[in-house]
Amino acid sequence: MRVLVTGGSGFVGTRLQEFQPKWHYISSSDYDLTMPAACSKMMRDYQPDAILHLAARVGGIKENSMKQAEFFHTNTMINTNIVQAAYKAGVKRLLASLSTCAFPDVIKKYPLKEEDLLKGPPAETNLSYGFTKRSLYIQILSYRKQYGVNYSCFCPSNIYGPEDNFDPTSSHFVPSMIRKFSEAEDGETLEFWGTGKPLRQQLYVDDLCQIIEKLLLEHNSDQPLLVCPNENLSISKMISILQKQLKKSVKISYNYKLDGQFRKDGSNKRLLKLIGEYDFTSFEDGVRQTYKWYERNYK
Repeated sequence: MRVLVTGGSGFVGTRLQEFQPKWHYISSSDYDLTMPAACSKMMRDYQPDAILHLAARVGGIKENSMKQAEFFHTNTMINTNIVQAAYKAGVKRLLASLSTCAFPDVIKKYPLKEEDLLKGPPAETNLSYGFTKRSLYIQILSYRKQYGVNYSCFCPSNIYGPEDNFDPTSSHFVPSMIRKFSEAEDGETLEFWGTGKPLRQQLYVDDLCQIIEKLLLEHNSDQPLLVCPNENLSISKMISILQKQLKKSVKISYNYKLDGQFRKDGSNKRLLKLIGEYDFTSFEDGVRQTYKWYERNYK
C-alpha cells in the first residue's frame, strides 16, 4: 500500500520512520491541515491507498488546561478536514489515533474498555482535547456507516521514548521528569506537578511503532481499540524508578496543583486478541533507554 502519515514530524511520526521508511510522512510545514484546500491538495499530490492519521496539537497537563480553546479549534479542524478529504479522494483505508484522554474522568469499573469511551465527560484538565478525539471517533464511525469505508481508530495510553518532546513548557510527564533529573545537581529539590498519586500506563514508543503496522492491516472494526501495556504505575513510583537508576541524591516535592485524571488505565485484551501476545517494554527498561537517548542528544 501507498501509506501517507500525517504528523510525520511529531513524536510518533518521527520514530515510526525508523520502522516504516517507505511510508510517506508529512508535517505542518508541508500542508496546513486546518485548511480544507490544503488537505485536498495533499490527497492529489500523494494519492494514498491508506492514511495513518497522527497529526494533532498536543501538550502537557499545564498547557492542555490553559489553552483549551486553541487545542479545541486546531484539533477539530485537522480531524474534520483529514477524514473528509480522504473520503472525497476515494481513500478506502484510514487509521486514526485517539487518546485515553478521550475516556471519562471516572468510571465505575477499571480497567477501561472500548465501550466506556462515551460514558461520561473527560477530565476537566483535558476537556477540550478529549472531546476533539471523541469527535474524531464519531466522525469515523459515521463515515463507516454511511459510506462503507474502512476507517478505524486506535487509542494509545501515555506514550514516551526517544524523539519525545522535552520542551519544559509543553512536555508530558516522562520527558519532563527526565529533563529535571538530567539537569539536577546532588542536593537539589525537584518539584513535580500534583501529588504523585495518579496512575498511568506508559507505552514505550517503539512498541507502538511495531503495533501500528498490524493495526493498519488487521484492525478493521468500529471499536476505538485500546493500545496499552500491562503496567499501571503511580507518578511517584515512576519518579522512584528513574531516581534509583541514576542514583542521584535529590529530594522530591509536589506542588499539589493540577493532579489531572486519577487513573485511566485500559484493558489490552482486545488488542492482544487481534495481534497475538506482545511483550511490552517495561517502564524500567524504557525510561532507561529514553534517558540515555536524551543524554546523547541534548547534552
